[in-house]
Amino acid sequence: MKKNFDKAGFKERLEAAGQFPMLYMFKFIVPNGREGEVGELFPKNEMSLKPSSGGKYVSTTIQMMVDSADQVIAIYEQASEIEGVISL
Repeated sequence: MKKNFDKAGFKERLEAAGQFPMLYMFKFIVPNGREGEVGELFPKNEMSLKPSSGGKYVSTTIQMMVDSADQVIAIYEQASEIEGVISL
């Protein structure tokens, strides 16, 4: 994740959003052709894709049951390793 990412603050906001387990929506924007790398993070979940108007990027949305705020943060940390990914 970004070096200036406030992990503790994000965890606090996640925990305040509701009770775990919960259905969480992950959204990422990736360069066209890298959406499969995002999909590998969610092997058992359906991923919806929407190409950008210029075709250079793809918006990905995945809903997943998560057990904890730490699980959400871990997935965002893994996604940050994908070249060009933008986490929303």
